[in-house]
Amino acid sequence: MRDYLEIAVEAARRGGDVLKLHYGQAKSIEYKGEINIVTEVDRRSEKLIVDHLTARFPKHSIVAEEGTAKIQQSEFKWVIDPLDGTTNYAHDYPFFGVSVALEKSDEVIIGVVYHPIFEELFVAEKANGAYLNGRKIGVSKVDRLRQALLSTGFPYDVQDDCGEAMKHFENFIHAAQAVRRDGSAALDLCYLAMGRFDGFWELRLKPWDTAAGSLIVTEAGGQVTDFTSENYFYLPR
Repeated sequence: MRDYLEIAVEAARRGGDVLKLHYGQAKSIEYKGEINIVTEVDRRSEKLIVDHLTARFPKHSIVAEEGTAKIQQSEFKWVIDPLDGTTNYAHDYPFFGVSVALEKSDEVIIGVVYHPIFEELFVAEKANGAYLNGRKIGVSKVDRLRQALLSTGFPYDVQDDCGEAMKHFENFIHAAQAVRRDGSAALDLCYLAMGRFDGFWELRLKPWDTAAGSLIVTEAGGQVTDFTSENYFYLPR
């Protein structure tokens, strides 16, 4: 499994280098929805990551946010977000990253999230802990919601139907010490894993948003569930 982790780290760093190189420059922006955007840098990052993984594991399946899909008869599948936090990136807000995960037989066994601006590399292997820049990390010991700093995000369709999202937001605002909304679910999960946040919730996330981050949280001693306390799994598959 160590080879998989090393190559996942290499792929995430390659994608992150592209993001860092073009950060702060004018970008070509397209709209996938009314407020859901994609830049040419998303696609460049994705291509570098996919090419790197395909060269080493040509028989593995791949699913990535910006459209790359290589589904093969393999027990292994890579789940990639080449730029989590595209809106932040387009506005030069330095909270975004690259997420790379590897599934084996539908179970995530490798998770890597790289924040290129802060040079923070979060990694996890199944049953082998979670790490930030080589240092083992663990979740917060805060066990009272009133003392907790939480993070969240809003789904892209929030302007069409904000009721459910705002209901949860209002409930947590009243119950927690404070709530932050930074715009990258992958990094929010990593910050939860290292104890910067005490909790995180968000609605209607995609597989590439959570695959790597969820493993990093659980390997750091945290729990990842739905609102009924059932184990969370990112669907559809």
